[in-house]
Amino acid sequence: MINEQIVVDGDHPTRIPSLNIIRQSAAGEPIHTVYEPSICVIVQGAKMATLAGNRFPFDATSYLIASVHLPIIGQVIQAETERPFLCIQISFQLEEIINLLNTTPLQHPTKTAAPSGLVLNETTPRLLEAITRLVGLLDTPEDIEPLSPLVLREILYRVVKSKQGGHIVKFAKNGSNVNRIAEAIQMIYRNFKEPLRVEELAEQVHMSTSSFHQHFKNVTAMTPLQYQKVLRLQEARNLLLTETTAAADAGFQVGYESPTQFNREYARLFGLPPKTDVDRFQKSLEE
Repeated sequence: MINEQIVVDGDHPTRIPSLNIIRQSAAGEPIHTVYEPSICVIVQGAKMATLAGNRFPFDATSYLIASVHLPIIGQVIQAETERPFLCIQISFQLEEIINLLNTTPLQHPTKTAAPSGLVLNETTPRLLEAITRLVGLLDTPEDIEPLSPLVLREILYRVVKSKQGGHIVKFAKNGSNVNRIAEAIQMIYRNFKEPLRVEELAEQVHMSTSSFHQHFKNVTAMTPLQYQKVLRLQEARNLLLTETTAAADAGFQVGYESPTQFNREYARLFGLPPKTDVDRFQKSLEE
């Protein structure tokens, strides 16, 4: 079904706002991006997602759950022309999980390890069946508005009921430490260009500074300042690769005051100084 609908490589938004389909016909280079709260289900091929050095390989037997916005390095590691990499990405809001929990009695694990914002889960036939019905709605656009909310709710229900569903529940549960971290992540994500004062942010979400640091690192595998830095550098790289922006200007636009510091941290994350990185990218487009 998906092979017939999506015949060109790339990211394909659909008429269902929360549904995105990714196709790639060959293994590729690592790509720095930000995952929004979503589930990523592979239909064909395999991918490696890396969060702060922690690797999450997944294929058609498993799917990835991101409960908060996370800066990820994604790399398609298995794809062929005849059997391209195909991935279904379904985004969600934590409010949808809260609504589901408020209206549907669910049994989920009360004790789980320190919640990470990124976990792998086993792909089940019932989850795949629901996702297939969601994608099938693209063939009948008149059915999308009345039926897609019902199918999306079923998909979230299947995810929450799953082995790793307790992780999402903790993020959605008002007043929990990880729910407060999710709130703080939203603040940083929306205002990453602004100076970050960790003590003030911890106070805003009603946590001590030490507890805030500990739980933030459990969720993101980074400190708050490291998280902000990666967001800034990813945005700067997008500016450099898609617009005629000088390196110093890109650094200033994302919140850096020192070009030297920007160049140093850019090279540390992406492996090359800004200008060299842009030159390599432009050369790859010409090949």
